[in-house]
Amino acid sequence: MIQDFAELTELAEQSPTSKMTVAAPYDSATLKAIKLAEDEGLVEAILVGDKEKILSAANEENLEFIDDKIIDLKNVSAAAQEAVKLVNQGKADFVMKGLLSTSKILKAVLNREHGLRTNQLLSYVAVLDVPKFDRLLVMTDPAMNITPDLSEKVQITENAIMVAKSLGIKQPKVALVSAVEKVNPKMPNTLDAAAIAKMGDRKQIQDAIIDGPLAFDNAISMESKEVKGIDSEVAGQADVIVVPNIEVGNVLYKSLTHLANTIIAGTVIGAAAPVVLSSRADSYKNKLNSIILGKVVAEYNNS
Repeated sequence: MIQDFAELTELAEQSPTSKMTVAAPYDSATLKAIKLAEDEGLVEAILVGDKEKILSAANEENLEFIDDKIIDLKNVSAAAQEAVKLVNQGKADFVMKGLLSTSKILKAVLNREHGLRTNQLLSYVAVLDVPKFDRLLVMTDPAMNITPDLSEKVQITENAIMVAKSLGIKQPKVALVSAVEKVNPKMPNTLDAAAIAKMGDRKQIQDAIIDGPLAFDNAISMESKEVKGIDSEVAGQADVIVVPNIEVGNVLYKSLTHLANTIIAGTVIGAAAPVVLSSRADSYKNKLNSIILGKVVAEYNNS
């Protein structure tokens, strides 16, 4: 099991260099992350966007990129479409969002002709390296699906399980979190959690041990589990946290990153290839971690 991002990087270094497209890489953090990933032999990047803007931003950071690895497209939407199309055609393994809106890159991903659409729901999966935690924590979905219904939560859970397995966790322990650890008919999320846990028991959801509802503390803390007397294979040992809605997920995600010095990586799962999707406010280090995660997930999908 991978315990931190240093080990995740080592895993990425064990496989051949991947090809990655990047749509509209006009910001210094994205360009620095790409350059570091290339220098470490992790990826070969194809930059798609306004060539003049790309080179100008790169020059400001004293970064050099090979001219013939830049596809000159002035229009941001066209750049997104081309970056995704190259992955669709097998010319790259995954795609990364640069300085453009999430809606533009996802519109390209969902394009029926040249996109990466599948029958699976798209969801954002974050991997968190929490300093006080003894392993990487997978969390979903803090960024895309607002109030998922039961069917959507099942797909969100499946996407997260796949990411956990790409990290070397053969049978991830999945906790569906709520405010309480008991089913309460007045709290619909607890009913959904219990239903998904039963689906896991019946192997309707494969390759994971699933339980819920669980409060966040008894999902990750053995002490909390023991104090509350919870009988669960997941409680206190969760590898994956599935939140009930975007508000819970977003607050938890940002609390861990801003108050607990958590290192993050994130990617959109459910398409035919990973879509590296980081915030414009993310540091180049977090963007680099997301590139590494995208490479590892792409390699797992292709194995």
